[in-house]
Amino acid sequence: MSGANSDIEAFLSAPSFGVAGASEVTYKFGYKCFQCLIQSGRKAYPVNPNVTSVLGETAYPDLASLPEPVQSVSIITPPTVTEQIVADAIKCGVKNIWMQPGADSPSAVRAAQDAGINVIYGGPCLLVVLSYFDQ
Repeated sequence: MSGANSDIEAFLSAPSFGVAGASEVTYKFGYKCFQCLIQSGRKAYPVNPNVTSVLGETAYPDLASLPEPVQSVSIITPPTVTEQIVADAIKCGVKNIWMQPGADSPSAVRAAQDAGINVIYGGPCLLVVLSYFDQ
């Protein structure tokens, strides 16, 4: 596997995931991305300082607050927020970041790449790759 496919494979092979921008609002992509990871049998933690839970799971205000370190983080936030999430991810030792469409920021991509993080951006959405279905 090469290119984007190997980057996605590396992202998905993590034992646990953070979902920055996870939401309790069912029609928002943050909700759908979190639900998608759960539906696919993955351990995922919602990250959002503005909610207390998503799908009955405790939500955490930032990556440093998670109960365990995560290797992969899906980001579904406005680009200016993405920049802060990436800075936090670098501090927390995250190895893979997937900026969902609309979340990417050129400076965030550059910062993550400069830190040696596998970054997925400007391409497919997690929901498409994992064949998400609404329940």
